Amino acid sequence: MAKRVYLFSEGSKDDRDLLGGKGANLCEMTSLNLPVPFGFVITTPTCREYFENGNRLPTLLEQEYRVALDLVEKQMGARFGDPENPLLFSVRSGAPISMPGMMNTILNLGINDEIAEGLANKTGNPRFAYDCYRRFIQMFADVVLGADTHAMEQVIEDYKDEKAYQTDVAMEAEDWQAVIGTFKTMVKFPEDPFEQLRLAVEAVFQSWYTPRANVYREMNNIPDSLGTAVTVQSMVFGNFGEDSGSGVAFTRNPSTGERLFFGEVLFNAAGEDVVAGIRTPLPVDAMQERMPDAHAELLAAQAMLEQHYRDMQDIEFTVQEGRFYILQTRSGKRTGRASVRIAVDMVREGMINEKEALLRVSPEHVQSFLHPMVDPDAPRTVIATGLPASPGGATGVIVFSADEAVKVEADGEKVILVRRETTPEDIHGMRVAEGILTELGGMTSHAAVVARGMGVCAITGCGDLRVSVQEGIATAADGTVIKRGDVITLDGASGEVMLGDIAKVEASTSDDFQTLLSWADKHRRLKVRANAETPEDAAKARELGAEGIGLCRTEHMFFASDRIDHMRAMILSKDRKERKQHLAKLQEFQHADMLELYRVMDGLPVTIRLLDPPLHEFLPHDQADADALAERLKKDPEEIMQARNDLAEVNPMLGFRGCRLSVVYPEITRMQVRAIIGAALQAREEGLNPYPEIMIPLVVNVREIRLISEVIDRGIAKVTKEKSVSLRYKIGTMMETPRACLGADRLASAVEFMSFGTNDLTQMTYGFSRDDAGRFIPQYLDAKIIEDDPFVSLDQRAVGRLMRMAVQESRQAKKGIKYGICGEHGGDPRSIRFCHDLGLDYVSCSPYRVPVARIAAAQARVLADRDD
Repeated sequence: MAKRVYLFSEGSKDDRDLLGGKGANLCEMTSLNLPVPFGFVITTPTCREYFENGNRLPTLLEQEYRVALDLVEKQMGARFGDPENPLLFSVRSGAPISMPGMMNTILNLGINDEIAEGLANKTGNPRFAYDCYRRFIQMFADVVLGADTHAMEQVIEDYKDEKAYQTDVAMEAEDWQAVIGTFKTMVKFPEDPFEQLRLAVEAVFQSWYTPRANVYREMNNIPDSLGTAVTVQSMVFGNFGEDSGSGVAFTRNPSTGERLFFGEVLFNAAGEDVVAGIRTPLPVDAMQERMPDAHAELLAAQAMLEQHYRDMQDIEFTVQEGRFYILQTRSGKRTGRASVRIAVDMVREGMINEKEALLRVSPEHVQSFLHPMVDPDAPRTVIATGLPASPGGATGVIVFSADEAVKVEADGEKVILVRRETTPEDIHGMRVAEGILTELGGMTSHAAVVARGMGVCAITGCGDLRVSVQEGIATAADGTVIKRGDVITLDGASGEVMLGDIAKVEASTSDDFQTLLSWADKHRRLKVRANAETPEDAAKARELGAEGIGLCRTEHMFFASDRIDHMRAMILSKDRKERKQHLAKLQEFQHADMLELYRVMDGLPVTIRLLDPPLHEFLPHDQADADALAERLKKDPEEIMQARNDLAEVNPMLGFRGCRLSVVYPEITRMQVRAIIGAALQAREEGLNPYPEIMIPLVVNVREIRLISEVIDRGIAKVTKEKSVSLRYKIGTMMETPRACLGADRLASAVEFMSFGTNDLTQMTYGFSRDDAGRFIPQYLDAKIIEDDPFVSLDQRAVGRLMRMAVQESRQAKKGIKYGICGEHGGDPRSIRFCHDLGLDYVSCSPYRVPVARIAAAQARVLADRDD
């Protein structure tokens, strides 16, 4: 039988998968002789066993952890369940991948009426003892019994109002005893400490599947199969008196990345008070005057831990009666800008190497360098200032609950979630919000930590505001009232809250960011191209490091208001002669656009997809638009609507589009070839080095490619003969159908490159319509029918298998073919790792995803080399 329970003295930081991050780090710190309150860990496989057994604890588990309990009692010099010398525990979750605040915790476990009295006698501090007792009842009622804790909080507020107390700290022992008496009429909980422990272990396991934990795992791509460990740790108390306190600290600033110890502390407070943000804490330096010895120990511990883990650490600590304890360390959540600065600084400090630095930066965090910031020169009306917890500029309408945020965002509005403080239950609203604003809490509160991890703008501890969720208003210190539905702007860099929509500017990069990207380019194998049709998009892509265009969707060049009528006239032509007249005009547009792309991408490949969408998409959709078009083209409106009806299809995405247009209307393809090659030759005359790659879309067999390639080759030969020059170019195909992938060995003979169009390939493999799947994909994800949205992250099992077969079989048939991907998956980090492993030559993505793809491609190479 596998060992299910480990003492802190039995594990190490390398046991994350077994003991969870929290448990593994507690074991590591114990081995480093740091002042860690002793305890034990119940393993993650035990959690999986619990669920496999139908939510029942393994038969012998209690016997195992009672043995561990005896050893912890000896170490701590106190006994669990002993009123004369009581030992209390915290019972916490701990997944292998950090999920801060997403699962359940119970503190002060092991207390009851008799033990509370014994704790009061032993400590000589009755107020402390009964404060611990009421905290335990509230947590146990919430986590284990599912009671209405808001009603319990209201009991405390009503009691404070009756006694005219301003804070919880003002409550005396008899006050808490009165509150506890009321609590006991509201909930029933077991007096037996061992029963409390058993139920708490089950509750922590069950919290693995709470809605907030499910949302967080989905957001961060954490597998459901990991499970959580349960960490049972001896309690130490920061609410023991004025010589006690609790805090959270980071070894570097998690918002900016500055190499400066950064933290917050509350005196005479429990640790949950700091994290929950129910009081705004003081800077950690405040300890230097009030607790100089504990402060010195904290500084020494944080320096040791950063050196030991070689990463910025998030530390929780408690001081009880002047004695310092460290309760937890983990790699700290940080903003995108901070993650880059910390990674680059640590390379310069010799702590890590370039490859390790690349793995320290989430590709998604790179987006923080591309998001808009509040224009510093824009006029503004500042109504409040809080703590700049997570940078960026965010504008939206005010909402006061997570549920409301989800509803309003679904209606197409950008939202700012305003709360007194956030809790883990708010995660679904925080996920969709543009920005988060809280009245309470510090830079280490739940709102701050989670927002930084998500890359969402946040301002916390905004004491200038008084938030009333019930009334749906927030009142500033100067009397300004903002209400539900009002528009405000948050500046996450300065902490300013402003009325209205304030102008934004593009975020600026930093020297550190450019350094990291240079390392990415040095270590990656995959090239990164961009999907672009306009000179503006192409210029932005090249500025952000694109090495060419991997997908130019030529149809986008015809949708502009001054062009679409020419396209419509071509479609409505009665014969080929009339069609050619309109094609000549379209050729002018395409020639001009292609020339601009070649100028921007001088020397780099530009992959141009031939016309792809069904022709009916260009025609008016209703009678009014048809009448207006008829007047402009001097045609009969009924003729236009009839043409649209004739072109309409039951399933247009599988109909008359892609290469089928080239087969039926080769004159369209000839026009496009003249524009593409003519522009390239003009670019040559300007001294540029154009490199067109013409891509045939939506093929199913090699005969289509040969037929269309012949049209392309003849067109190119005609244009180049007229100019008496040669030109380098390629002809390839877009691999979008399962049949194309299954017949790739035959297609290989007719192409020089293959680019996987994974949007359509996913549609056809799944039988899901990308445009309609949103109606059921969320339910499929919730029911675990599928693990990920296949249109967001590439399905490697089926779609990926088709790609792998296509690459392997075509390579065997013909050497030298180049392979790429140009679907939306080309910007998804997990999909990029698959493309690297598959041996593709490049990925192509939207311009603003290019830096993300550069980092992800480097990470793929580093991870692959590590696995080898």
